[in-house]
Amino acid sequence: MNPSKEHTGPGVHTSWYEEDQCVPATAPTHIVDLRSDTVTTPTPEMRRAMAEAEVGDDVFGEDPTVNRLEALAAEHLGKEAGLFVMSGTMGNQVSIMAHTNRGEEVILDDQSHIFNYELAAMAVFSAVQPRTLKGNRGILDPEAVRRAIRTPNITSPRTALVTVESSHNFGGGTVYPLGTLREIRRIAADSGVAVHLDGARIFNASLATGTPVRELAAQADSVMFCLSKGLGAPVGSMVAGTRTFIQRARRARKMLGGGGRQVGILAAAGLVALERMVDRLREDHENARVLAEGLAALPGITIDLNWVQTNIVIFHVQRQDLDAPALILKLAEQGIKAFSMSQDSIRMVTHKDVDRAGILATLEELRKILA
Repeated sequence: MNPSKEHTGPGVHTSWYEEDQCVPATAPTHIVDLRSDTVTTPTPEMRRAMAEAEVGDDVFGEDPTVNRLEALAAEHLGKEAGLFVMSGTMGNQVSIMAHTNRGEEVILDDQSHIFNYELAAMAVFSAVQPRTLKGNRGILDPEAVRRAIRTPNITSPRTALVTVESSHNFGGGTVYPLGTLREIRRIAADSGVAVHLDGARIFNASLATGTPVRELAAQADSVMFCLSKGLGAPVGSMVAGTRTFIQRARRARKMLGGGGRQVGILAAAGLVALERMVDRLREDHENARVLAEGLAALPGITIDLNWVQTNIVIFHVQRQDLDAPALILKLAEQGIKAFSMSQDSIRMVTHKDVDRAGILATLEELRKILA
């Protein structure tokens, strides 16, 4: 896939990227927003928790709500310590900063979020070189990882880190099999190389495979996951690892300007997300399956149902009279938001703020447009 941005009309921006907008000049009153699970709004319980949060100065380690969240995140993942960060990108980057030294190399999938959608931050902040591999829908082959790890050589960079992403965003929500993660971890450990798991949607991956999240997290030295996607919190992500690693990551967070003060107001919503919102992700997966199966029955649409594993649905438009950006525009006119990832592919993401009725309404509008 070759994600691209397209400006295709006044008041409308059709784009693959999660933070961009897709709003028609005259917006419909009812919106079904399938652009991303980042558009979720905090629950009433989260808002109450935020209003009542006990706070302190987090840079001094004195915010009790942040401390509770970091401890709970570490417990969920089976790690020694946790760190609250403002975003998944910040979480990934402080992890790379903590694992690597300048001039080293990081192995990762060529469609990974870290490589494509974090503004070359690993080069800017860590001064490390990416070594990309071609995965299968984002899933790296352990043998390819083994071959890519460099042997010590005075003319080559040292391989310091392997990053994996599960579920994989632009692979279509695909999930690493546990055995594959284990083998990558074994290969990396044998060569003295660390593994970082970009687990922005790790709880989706866990529910999809039936593998406890602690077992997935055990296959990496550090893990990042987002509170602000399917879990519904308004902001924030978590990093977890050993205490020594988290100390380094905390310093990196401060260097990036991410040292918060009374951020327990934000962490309070994260606590509700972890304690209340994980199991309901199953509903998003069920809605994604209904959406995918409905899409498969539409003329001019192709989709491989075998790759719809979590809450992300990527499909292709194969018509002479209509491409993906044009279809996005027609959907937007009916109050349905999605992303065109290329001239012929579209991504839709299910989440708590789109119910089954919204999914069926989307399919009905698509039937009308494609008829």
